[in-house]
Amino acid sequence: MKAIPVPAIAGAYLFEPTPYTDERGFFCRTFDREVVASVGIDPDAFAQDSVSRSARGVVRGMHLRSGAGEAKLVRCSYGEVFDVVVDLRPDSPTFRNREFFELSGRTQVTLYVPAGCAHGFQALTEPADVSYRIDRPHDPAEDVAIAFDDPELAIPWPLPASLMSARDRQAPPLSEALARISE
Repeated sequence: MKAIPVPAIAGAYLFEPTPYTDERGFFCRTFDREVVASVGIDPDAFAQDSVSRSARGVVRGMHLRSGAGEAKLVRCSYGEVFDVVVDLRPDSPTFRNREFFELSGRTQVTLYVPAGCAHGFQALTEPADVSYRIDRPHDPAEDVAIAFDDPELAIPWPLPASLMSARDRQAPPLSEALARISE
């Protein structure tokens, strides 16, 4: 496994594994504490693992947490997703930068999203399973959502949004989210 910095988002990394494939399928290490530690991320800091399954066209996001934020490792374990990260850390040299990734069950690449960055994705396949490993217990009172179609973000979602939660569909614009996370 190797760690690849994401230049557009300070502190973000792609962890690229080396799948072993044969006629049965593949085997792949999806987390390696030594590789994670080698780039300054505490491998013991993660507190919860979750998984989502989404139908093709579903948009989940854009999400982040107020307060101390939330760092996460994100991997598409089955199918494919169009993944988006937006740096909303005011002191970051990449503040307001956005970056897009195609995460896939074929590659098993893991994306590290630093605390203070908004994250979301759209399922490109039927279905797409996404695994998350977050660095602190979830507190719904700290949840912040940003409109997926906010013109300031101008995210080029590859498909029409087929389904999304009521919370995501009613999410406020980026300007309101920035005000909330700076409280």
